[in-house]
Amino acid sequence: MRLEYFQMIDRVRACGGGAITAEARVPEASPVFEGHFPGHPLMPGVLLVEAMAQASGYLILAAQGFARMPFLAGVREAKLRRFVAPGMVLTVEARLVHEGSGYAVTAASIVGPDGGRICDAELTLRTLPFPAPELAAAMRARAQEIGLPATAAGGVA
Repeated sequence: MRLEYFQMIDRVRACGGGAITAEARVPEASPVFEGHFPGHPLMPGVLLVEAMAQASGYLILAAQGFARMPFLAGVREAKLRRFVAPGMVLTVEARLVHEGSGYAVTAASIVGPDGGRICDAELTLRTLPFPAPELAAAMRARAQEIGLPATAAGGVA
């Protein structure tokens, strides 16, 4: 996970059938932890929501063959249940609930290394044509880096 670059997903473990499972390794050190909180570093809850949104985005990109770019549009029923400390390896999951009319809704969650639920939310993402060819290329390259399966990603590999 590269917090400073908002690259929250490190590896896709599985993607298909309307669901994705990804891994996010919280770094041991990051400038984020210098202020959140001194002497007691914790991953900000908003970044946990971002990790779920990114997993959901990769799921939608794969489902749509990288035809449109998903942008976070809404967060409902978000629950932050446990703290996340530096060094933790998180499992980020998302399941497609609805897709159509330029929107997609996912049910997303994060669990810790012990299998305990850390957070969950219902996320709405707006899908739009890629606003720039550089963004489309960057998303395809990042998907390949994190192992989004070629069959799920519309031939990304």
